[in-house]
Amino acid sequence: MSVPKSHPRYASLKTRDLIVAGVLKGVTSLHGLTAHGRGEAFDYLLGEKTNDFAKKAIAAAAAMLLLAKKPVISVNGNVAALVVKELIQLAKLLNAPLEVNIFHSSKKREKAIKEYLIKNGAKVVLMPGKTFKINYLDSNRKFVNENGIYKADVIFVPLEDGDRTEALIKNNKRVITVDLNPLSRTAQKASISIVDNIVRVMPLLIDEIKKCKYERAELEKIIKQYNNQTILNEAIALIRKGS
Repeated sequence: MSVPKSHPRYASLKTRDLIVAGVLKGVTSLHGLTAHGRGEAFDYLLGEKTNDFAKKAIAAAAAMLLLAKKPVISVNGNVAALVVKELIQLAKLLNAPLEVNIFHSSKKREKAIKEYLIKNGAKVVLMPGKTFKINYLDSNRKFVNENGIYKADVIFVPLEDGDRTEALIKNNKRVITVDLNPLSRTAQKASISIVDNIVRVMPLLIDEIKKCKYERAELEKIIKQYNNQTILNEAIALIRKGS
């Protein structure tokens, strides 16, 4: 779509175009278009900007990822379509693998996502198998890679399904998510919920990790002082008030 930069919905429309392009590449499912539209509605309510509560969550997420022994970045179709370059940059910064994991079972689309990540510079892209799985989950998303999510202590799962977030927590994983809806099960169950648009979050998260000079004790203090429910309440309050 040819959209002039002067258009008031320029950023939103260009982001929407990325999802459409993802569908055409076989990376994103048609269901992903619906999910994106739902998130876009919440972005309007949040003022289409990164609010203070999101910045606090980003700082805590950076600390948790830096402290992780085995961090893993989970990638679905929408995430790959929207922030592929940033995903790869984050993986390199953390020396963490990317692991493909989608809700609507499709080996063809899993392969397309992996190829798309590699084409854009990814070095390590793990795929789910049928041998290893996480407990407390019945959907296709329970299947994971032995050297990825199965052994991970901290998992970055942006644009996630709430049931898998809840299951990962029950499997003693720490979960960081990005979700524009502070009322979703994903946001409510995650260890750290960044209530913001992923296209704004990723550059900020990468910058936060790059500039971090804290020692381990200081990073642990940041996480200890962080309260996810307080962050969610601040986001809900903003929506109720009207941005």
